[in-house]
Amino acid sequence: MKYISTRGNAPELNFEQVLLTGLATDGGLYVPASLPEFSADQISSWAGLAYHELAFEIVSPFVGGCIPDDDLRAILAETYKDFAHPAIAPLIQLDRNEWILELFQGPTLAFKDFALQLLGRLLDYFLKKRNQRVVIMGATSGDTGSAAIEGCRRCDNIDIFILHPHNRVSDVQRRQMTTVLEDNVYNIAIEGNFDDCQDIVKASFRDQSFLPDGMQLVAVNSINWARIMAQIVYYFYAGLSLGSPAKTMAFSVPTGNFGDIFAGYLAKKMGLPISQLVIATNKNNVLHRVMTDSVYSRTALHQTLSPSMDISVSSNFERLLFDLYNRDGDCIRNMMEAFNSESIELNDDAMASARELFSSASIDDAATCDIISKTFNDIGYMLDPHSATGVGAGRLCNRNIEQPMVVLATAHPAKFPDAIEQSNIGVQAIIPPHLGDLFEREERFTVLPCDKAVVNTFMFDQL
Repeated sequence: MKYISTRGNAPELNFEQVLLTGLATDGGLYVPASLPEFSADQISSWAGLAYHELAFEIVSPFVGGCIPDDDLRAILAETYKDFAHPAIAPLIQLDRNEWILELFQGPTLAFKDFALQLLGRLLDYFLKKRNQRVVIMGATSGDTGSAAIEGCRRCDNIDIFILHPHNRVSDVQRRQMTTVLEDNVYNIAIEGNFDDCQDIVKASFRDQSFLPDGMQLVAVNSINWARIMAQIVYYFYAGLSLGSPAKTMAFSVPTGNFGDIFAGYLAKKMGLPISQLVIATNKNNVLHRVMTDSVYSRTALHQTLSPSMDISVSSNFERLLFDLYNRDGDCIRNMMEAFNSESIELNDDAMASARELFSSASIDDAATCDIISKTFNDIGYMLDPHSATGVGAGRLCNRNIEQPMVVLATAHPAKFPDAIEQSNIGVQAIIPPHLGDLFEREERFTVLPCDKAVVNTFMFDQL
């Protein structure tokens, strides 16, 4: 399998190369030159497979022979063996045709574990083979950082630097990152918001001259193709559990950076019968605005009760634009360069194509708390605030109540005690036992100004 840049001016890479590259040299994002397509009979034959076995069927075409099958099977089995639930991604029924797909059963209680536990192991596999050491640099609005650190903390050939916005993630989210004290882990709290962190990371990837000789940056954010690849699997897993391919499905996805829902888009293109993908946003509704007004624009960032979605620029939206504009790299490059300084208006054909599959809604904090409260009072199930936006958006946008609507539950409610408290349900979510002493653990992090040069100097000094 070959991978190409969305901006059309970077070399084609194989899976090993794209894993270690992240952002393309032309500033674009890598996507497969072509997607594997599965027939209904193939998909049906996977019914009953364990999660890691299904993952092998979905992932192996993307790996394209860069890892022998036996090694890949072993990596996937190891990736998911410590998830807290034997189903790995259990489904919980909320209503007649409404389901929650619990994606928080991994070690850091967030959906990012599905991809980042795998990414760490893939990186370790290739780096050992190459006898190479790399530097991971990533930005997080809350969950990516802890999942990346957990996936890489024991890797022999990786130093990892994670930037988070200072005082803009939950206490649980911060401590999941800052209490990991391995010598190869560095947490940086940036005096700014998530977009500031992301901008520093992107600029550092464009100019890596600050690194010691022989070292390179590797991405763990969803700009890294392997992240998206791993997330495709649970769409098939949920679909098969609820009757696909004989049944069509709809999914509602809490999203800020468009990575998780883009995986659903790819699942559909690969053969899973998905009739609708609902983009669930909070007050930071860049994706809802583009679906409504056909204009991709930046606005001021708002701090909300669902902080992992507090993003004003959706990096992975570029991957969808690439398809909507017939994979015209020159067009996307010009468009994204213009977006650096102005809003961009999408043409009618592109938006018509997008709206055939995608719907969207913006759920504010008050509505989020109402959904958490009503769900708990009605059936005793506690939603985290991100998952609550998914429930709310799914209900607002549902085009066919006779088919399953699957809401992706992206995090455990214990990570967001403020939201649970404001929902007035009278109880708090309990942190799972393996994190029971989280607030007693020593923290280690460095607060730095929003300045690329300062961050890069700090990184150099640690390496």
